[in-house]
Amino acid sequence: MIILKTLDELRLMRESAQLVSKTLGVIAKEIKPGVTTNHLDKIGAEFIYDNGGVPGFLGLYGFPKNLCISPNAEVVHGIPNDKPLEEGDILSVDCGVLMNGYYGDHAYSFEVGEVKPEVKQLLKITKESLYKGIEQCVRGKRVGDISNAIQTYCEAHGYGVVRELVGHGLGKKMHEDPQVPNYGRRGSGKVLKDGVALAIEPMINLGTHRVKWHKDGWTVTSADNSPSAHFEHNVCIIQGRPVLLSTFKYVHEALGIESDEEAPYTMEF
Repeated sequence: MIILKTLDELRLMRESAQLVSKTLGVIAKEIKPGVTTNHLDKIGAEFIYDNGGVPGFLGLYGFPKNLCISPNAEVVHGIPNDKPLEEGDILSVDCGVLMNGYYGDHAYSFEVGEVKPEVKQLLKITKESLYKGIEQCVRGKRVGDISNAIQTYCEAHGYGVVRELVGHGLGKKMHEDPQVPNYGRRGSGKVLKDGVALAIEPMINLGTHRVKWHKDGWTVTSADNSPSAHFEHNVCIIQGRPVLLSTFKYVHEALGIESDEEAPYTMEF
């Protein structure tokens, strides 16, 4: 069952999502060759606690760390460790926050130094596909319209769209209905209504769409060990249209990126 949120609830969710956004901005400043993902996990957790939140992933379903940090072929759920990052790596940082009784949850894939052109392009297209999905998050449309928009855009560029892992509803629980796959048929799935809040998160591989689950019970990699990209926003529907609860502006500021990609999806409420 989809739990629709009031404007007051969405305002609280926006506070949680914005703390995730700021945390990703803090982490963005630290990502460079030689840094460990344990270091990123530590500074992320400290920032969350210092700003009145609790790391949303720590202990969730038994997860042992504060953030999911997934380099290179790791799709999601990477466990931070002491292995230093290397020039040319890419790194998905997925962060969750619980604050005011509501979750925020989103992700950004970073370049570590200079990456190969084909990997840079993978990140670019995956991020663009996120907004293709958000564009479909409109009252009266269906979940499958979001899914199909992401799949169509990424497959047109020859990429593998992961099937086994999906986006989701968000609220007082980290994972609520509906599931939001990154592949699917237009016009299928649950109808979207005002008050719905979603975590939309394309997980896209440079090679095959197939994935491999590892013995630690968490780590998921592309089956052919090709690089994988992951971007995620929290979005709701207000007055029939998509409105972002999260933002990448703090990441963009840290990295010196100028972008107006979020402009169509902002609203004061």
